[in-house]
Amino acid sequence: MSSITNLPHPGFDAKVVNNQPSNIPSEYVWSDEDKPSTDIKELQVPILDISSFLSGQDDHVATSQAFRLVSEAAKLHGFFLVTNHGVQEGILARAYKCMGTFFDLPASEKQKAKRKWGEISGYADSFYSELPWKETLTFRFSAEEKLRSGTETVKDYVSKTMGDGNEEFGTVFHEYSEAMNTLSLNIIEFLGMSLGIERRYMREFYRDNDSILRLNYYPPCKQPNHTLGTGPHTDPTSLTILYQDHVGGLQVFVENQWRSIAPKPQSFVVNIGDTFMALTNGIYRSCLHRAVVNKERERKSLAFFLCPQMDKVVKPPKELLEVSGQRLYPNFTWSMFLEFTQKHYRSDKNTLQKFSDWLRSKEVIDNKLAGQS
Repeated sequence: MSSITNLPHPGFDAKVVNNQPSNIPSEYVWSDEDKPSTDIKELQVPILDISSFLSGQDDHVATSQAFRLVSEAAKLHGFFLVTNHGVQEGILARAYKCMGTFFDLPASEKQKAKRKWGEISGYADSFYSELPWKETLTFRFSAEEKLRSGTETVKDYVSKTMGDGNEEFGTVFHEYSEAMNTLSLNIIEFLGMSLGIERRYMREFYRDNDSILRLNYYPPCKQPNHTLGTGPHTDPTSLTILYQDHVGGLQVFVENQWRSIAPKPQSFVVNIGDTFMALTNGIYRSCLHRAVVNKERERKSLAFFLCPQMDKVVKPPKELLEVSGQRLYPNFTWSMFLEFTQKHYRSDKNTLQKFSDWLRSKEVIDNKLAGQS
């Protein structure tokens, strides 16, 4: 089991590195096995138009066809596109503009929001031994706190961390998080229906979610064939909704080869995460993916990660157990899985299985200790 040190790198400045006459620093060079290839074919993923689903005027034939296409993709690799999603263009434009404004700030200003060890929210440049060629800014979004007390977690974080003069920044990204929360609940409801379970089940399960918004910035790199923007991993969360710019760089490992997912205007890339895979008892799959970088152009993306409420128990509904039979994963809560990926294990293709093994071994140890007391 690999472990997470999760300690910030002293500082990442792509402009300085790219202007140096030597090659990129060795800590950014990935193993030959993981280095990106230039010969990558595009992955054809289903495009889901959810306009009729959102309006409540479902065309039975069209909906059945959409269920079939999404189900096939979710069982194979877990990726699909969503169009006519109801998210206003102005929300996307404001979020993209503010993201650029933040990553263009001097390093000293970005460091004010530096992420602390073991926490979700904050700014990060690089971690680990094989360093990703990117910067990120992450926010926790709590639908539960908004429902219970009206708390706006993203705005509050920006206000407390970045200080006066950043009110617009907090407002824009809270607005974006609210839009993604609405969209993710619609998509998760659709996925539940495609599995044949009661329409409201998944929406109610995630209604009080404790989710994550991450801004990703991938600077140009003079040796893009030696490094990665994000290393190969599956998402430990439930559902990822990605808004990427026109540059592209997302790749998915399908049938033993890397395939690209090209940007499509006015669409979101959606993929299944490990927690939803466990909730469906492995029927729908999370899939290994990565991000490559570009020699000439920077790339930006916004990723919203839908997660359950922290202490909600993740276990498959009985309808799915009747279909899939034996339980593949033990019960767990999102807070347990999050702690595992933050403090014990660096996400890769084996995260869910390693977490399951860790839970089972921990249970054995706890039972032994209880027997000795």
